[in-house]
Amino acid sequence: MARLFGTDGVRGEANIELTPELAYRLGRAATLYFGEDSEAQPVILIGRDTRISGQMFEAALSAGICSAGGHAILAGVIPTPAIAYLAKKLQAQAGIVISASHNPFHDNGIKFFGGDGYKLPDAVEDELESIVHRLEINDDLSRANGSEIGTMEYRHDLLKGYMDFVMGTTEERFEGIKVVLDCANGAAYEAMPTILRRLGAEVVVMGFSRRMYSSRRRLKKRRAVWHFPLPSLI
Repeated sequence: MARLFGTDGVRGEANIELTPELAYRLGRAATLYFGEDSEAQPVILIGRDTRISGQMFEAALSAGICSAGGHAILAGVIPTPAIAYLAKKLQAQAGIVISASHNPFHDNGIKFFGGDGYKLPDAVEDELESIVHRLEINDDLSRANGSEIGTMEYRHDLLKGYMDFVMGTTEERFEGIKVVLDCANGAAYEAMPTILRRLGAEVVVMGFSRRMYSSRRRLKKRRAVWHFPLPSLI
């Protein structure tokens, strides 16, 4: 049997190779695994990029987490490093990023971080994979019921906390510098322009859509370039 986890999580063509059913089992498996040695409700943070399939996988993962009695915190569209940082800051048991990075828009992926903000060791991924295969064959593992069923919390404010953290890592200022920034319609489409403007730069932004489409669909739309004068955005 081929290994489920690759070099950077579980990836494949959305709704073909990487399905919402698999995402549901991954959410259940993660909650069962990280909650095994704790009496507290497992907390798992989820972020995603702008791929059109991201919300589908976000919902499926959340359902799996809630089914196993966990608490899913949904950060929305947010850069991958933010989940690593926030998982530790929020003392979550794990963080999940729904993204396939540079892969084509029709692909997607599910990658995990531990509560320490680092990627999971291979041994932990193997444990999760074993649970997923068991769920696929016969889902006879623990299911929450009644008041123990898990919950979901939307925390789109977490992006600001991450941006504040990034700002705190530098003392550089960019006054008098004009930056042309192509966000490639990716997960940093909101964070990166905001950070550069807060550092004093004048920013010309391209590729700032909240939804990633194929290049063919994108070309049918009018190409957008926004020019933000610095004084209006501080």
